[in-house]
Amino acid sequence: MKFLMIGAHQDDNEFRLGGITEKLVKNGHQVRFLSMCNGCGGHHILTPEETVKTRAAESANVAKLLGIEYDVWTDSDDCALVADLETRRRLIRYIRNYNPDVVITHRVNDYHADHRAAGQLVQDASYMLVVPHECPDAPAMREMPVILYNEDHFKQPLFTADIVIDVDEQIDTKLKIADLNVCQVYEWLPYTHGEVVPEDKKERFEWLAGMDPHKWISDEEVMKLKRGYAVRYAKTAARFRKELIERYGEEKGSKVRYAEAFEISEYGKQPTKELLDKIFSF
Repeated sequence: MKFLMIGAHQDDNEFRLGGITEKLVKNGHQVRFLSMCNGCGGHHILTPEETVKTRAAESANVAKLLGIEYDVWTDSDDCALVADLETRRRLIRYIRNYNPDVVITHRVNDYHADHRAAGQLVQDASYMLVVPHECPDAPAMREMPVILYNEDHFKQPLFTADIVIDVDEQIDTKLKIADLNVCQVYEWLPYTHGEVVPEDKKERFEWLAGMDPHKWISDEEVMKLKRGYAVRYAKTAARFRKELIERYGEEKGSKVRYAEAFEISEYGKQPTKELLDKIFSF
């Protein structure tokens, strides 16, 4: 099957989907990441041009690590993505040319304007994918793909965890992905949060994780932790413990440490249980 992960920015796909992407690739599926913005706004010292170049190199390293295709709309600046007709048609053509079975993107009530615009563009493009007279230069798809949303923490409306996937075996890869995004993880994001990053490489990686990634701690303890990428993924497992137990059974589901969660969009093809089992056959 073909999967298209659509993020507003490069790190959106990496951080949210690194675990499931590794699973999909190992199971023989084809995965492509699309960043709808070029990354120019994501630094406080580098110029926009330097930031675009730096982030492109980091994303290329992520693509190599995961064994995927990775596209960036280099002419689309950060903080300027809008759900207009021109961009919608660009996305329609892009999706049709790739012809994915599954698209994963942002919900429209995410915190960043670019995230919301990306989610809106996918929604607006969804039905048009099968309309032959819209963008006739790109052959229409025969049916819409299944569309899923990444996890977020907004409450109006609340994210629904329709699918929660164990990514315990992928935690080292997920942390490596974060580590490869040097200008984001160790420079830009700490600057925006007022954090000081350790200079020692070992201490810096421990700071990155926020917890011992291979040590079990309870859900209650996890939810008390403040930061870190291992913490972030552990909180998803803690947040959706009931759903993990429903999927994997009590014995395994109660022990999953890290997870990625997804909501089924009403704008895409509505998957049957059989199709979901095929998509998430791991």
